[in-house]
Amino acid sequence: MANTDRYSSPLSERYASREMQYIFSQDFKFSTWRKLWIALAETEMELGLPITQEQVDEMKEHIYDINYDVAVAREKVVRHDVMSHVYAYGVLCPKAKGIIHLGATSCYVGDNTDIIIMNEALKLIRKKLVCVIDELAAFAEKEKAQPTLAFTHFQPAQPTTLGKRATLWLQEFAMDLQDLEYVLSTLKLLGSKGTTGTQASFLELFEGDQEKVDQIDPKIAEKMGFSACYPVSGQTYSRKVDTRVVNVLAGIAASAHKFSNDIRLLQHLKEVEEPFEKTQIGSSAMAYKRNPMRSERIASLSRYVMIDALNPAMTSAEQWFERTLDDSANKRLSIAEGFLATDGILDLMLNVVDGLVVYPKVIEKHLMAELPFMATENIMMDATKAGGDRQELHERIRELSMEAGRTVKVEGKDNDLLERIAADPAFNLSLDDLKKSMEPSRYTGRAERQVERYLEGEIRPLLRERSELLGIHSEINV
Repeated sequence: MANTDRYSSPLSERYASREMQYIFSQDFKFSTWRKLWIALAETEMELGLPITQEQVDEMKEHIYDINYDVAVAREKVVRHDVMSHVYAYGVLCPKAKGIIHLGATSCYVGDNTDIIIMNEALKLIRKKLVCVIDELAAFAEKEKAQPTLAFTHFQPAQPTTLGKRATLWLQEFAMDLQDLEYVLSTLKLLGSKGTTGTQASFLELFEGDQEKVDQIDPKIAEKMGFSACYPVSGQTYSRKVDTRVVNVLAGIAASAHKFSNDIRLLQHLKEVEEPFEKTQIGSSAMAYKRNPMRSERIASLSRYVMIDALNPAMTSAEQWFERTLDDSANKRLSIAEGFLATDGILDLMLNVVDGLVVYPKVIEKHLMAELPFMATENIMMDATKAGGDRQELHERIRELSMEAGRTVKVEGKDNDLLERIAADPAFNLSLDDLKKSMEPSRYTGRAERQVERYLEGEIRPLLRERSELLGIHSEINV
């Protein structure tokens, strides 16, 4: 085990995928810096500055062989990370050394790379989110007709189906996908705007030729795979962009937290359980326990991401005029960790949803224990049809319900409301007649139909349009 004598982030060691970790790695960051320097040099060459193809080709030969040792040694001298890497790149590219970073400020590589990283990270989050939606849709379809006790205020309420409950989780993740795709579609590069966003250095380089300077940002954007750059900026892109991005992550985290809470409650009820391996230990003391540790981890990481959304919001609010540097340290932490944690959340979601275990007999037992109370309106209608007085029956059934409730709560006995009603001559209904009204599907309303319509009208078209993203199966580390 390496580096056991220093702190290492649990997000890397325990939670985030290798793919997401690479997006936020030093290799990805600094190779992107070099790609941006190449895009700038090519653009300047195309617009007439004295830069040769030989210099550009030399830079292209050294995108990935990053000489970290040279950069680290140089930064100890100059105390500037960008200029240290300009120097290190120049060591590898002696012919191009004099034109690397020409006319640019540090934010040219720093900010454009941050946008590129967030763009790639959002694409990975999108892929995993679509796969979560796919798995939840399959669960909803499978359980669409399974009657279950619904709850309001965690008190027994009119029955629903397990599939209908799953559509409530599903709909929130579909909203998150909509938000994500909108923000992803609006991401633009900073471009190369100079020290205060005025492009003064480029106007000087191109001897006052406004039309040539106008072409710099569009050319850089195209070379880096973006449709455009933000039209105006200070030295940096607006930190409002970070706020919008991390708010998307916080939205996903909120949806996942709600799902995980419901699963934890259902596991307590023994109705639905998250997956549990044969060799997994639930408790160090109580060997029989099957704790919902993955759902708990989803909730734990989700709270972190939701709170993390405050960081870019405060950073955006605190920026002074065209640039201050009180964003840098915060951004290095909040953006990376927000994505790494959300990536871990979605991997856990994929694992949990794919392995959910349903116990229909327990669901039925809980439902049938409460159903007599919920069936009282139907029973009253049947008794009225048999010749009873509706108002008298309403009062009588209220009294019998209270008595049955006391029997359950005070004496700990089973619900005997049906027996009490059958014994009351006012209702003129036998126990067999009453038991016939206890079919759970009579009380779930349009739940099954709603599941079918929602999946067919909303979710399946969504998945068909994004079929190329499907197929991820997560592996969790612990």
